[in-house]
This record gives sequence, structure tokens and C-alpha cells, in this order.
Amino acid sequence: MKNPTDLLKSPKQPQCLPKFLTQEQVGSLLLITETGIPYRENHEKALHTRDRAMVYLLYATGLRVSELVGLTTHDLDLAMSYLRVKGKGEKERITPFAPVAGKHLALYLEEHRPRLHPATDHFFLNERGFALTRQAVWRILKSLALQAGISAPLSPHVLRHSFATHLLQSGMNLRSLQMLLGHSDLSTTQIYTHVTPEHLKAAHRKYHPRGE
Repeated sequence: MKNPTDLLKSPKQPQCLPKFLTQEQVGSLLLITETGIPYRENHEKALHTRDRAMVYLLYATGLRVSELVGLTTHDLDLAMSYLRVKGKGEKERITPFAPVAGKHLALYLEEHRPRLHPATDHFFLNERGFALTRQAVWRILKSLALQAGISAPLSPHVLRHSFATHLLQSGMNLRSLQMLLGHSDLSTTQIYTHVTPEHLKAAHRKYHPRGE
């Protein structure tokens, strides 16, 4: 006997829109890294510099947290302002970052990372000289958000979404954004078009020959 439900299609799962910070909230987060969160006095300056470099890099590149903690000192070219990152499926991509992020990365790498007595070539280290963990990155961001007065939940992925949303709001096309995020399919990147409908409408009015 045939099952009458065989031809029925499963209902589509509702698509969760990504949460992101406003540009003002990101500004507050970057500013609070100048003060930093409390650490033991003997490592405080080095760890504050690390945290500042880390937050600037996350917002400058939209890296996933796994990509961030997997970075090694050989993956960054500070002179050329780009890094080499292995994403999902071991796919490698080249990602640029702004000079302001490069300045903080260089300060950490050249002056403060050596003070953590590196036991590995991972770029971001904990106070014992080993690779920073994903959980540690989450804790650092939550603590910084609390100090910055940001009530919205903050995680590495929220910074990734903020990076993508702000670039799209500024006029970047989806194909370029897809490459920066390391998405294998453009449809994954298209979720950000639902986040910024007003900016897309404004761009349509500006550039379409009958947009007025």
C-alpha cells in the first residue's frame, strides 16, 4: 500500500536572520580594547595588546573563530596587509585587512607576543604561550562587550555578520563579499540582502535608470 504522504513536501524551515552590531556598537567595542579587561599584572599589557589585535582582525576580515585560532605566524603578511586562511573543507583563501588592523597586529607580534613565551607558532596565544581556544575568544568578547555597555549578545560570529552587513551597506557586491567570507555558494551570502533592505532600496534608486 502506497504511503499518501510520499508526495508531500516538507515545510521550509524559517530562515534565521544573522544578528549583527551597529557601526556605533563596533566603534564602542574597538574603543574599549584600549582599556582592556583585567588580567594578571605580569601579562596584562601583552594580553591587552593581543585582545585589541584580535578584535580588530575579526572585524577587519570576518574570520570564523576556528579560522582565527588556527592562524599561525606564517599566515600573515603584515607588509602586504593580507592573510592566508584555511576555511571549511580545508579551502584556502587570501583575505586583506586594513592598515589600522595591521598596526595592532604588528605591535602584538613584534613586541608583546614574545613576552608570552610562545610554545607554538599559532598567532594568538594564551598567557601560557599556547594557542588561544575558541572558548577563550568567546569569553574575551563577552567581557569586552560588557565593559563597552553593549547589551546585544556578542560572539565571533556576530562580528563576522557585522563585517558582512556593514560592507554590504557600504555598497560591496555579493560576489566580492562571498569571496571574503569564504562561502562556497552565493546563496549562503544572499542572506545578508534580507538584513539591509533599506540600503538595497537606496542603491536601487541611485543606480537604476528609472529608480527615481
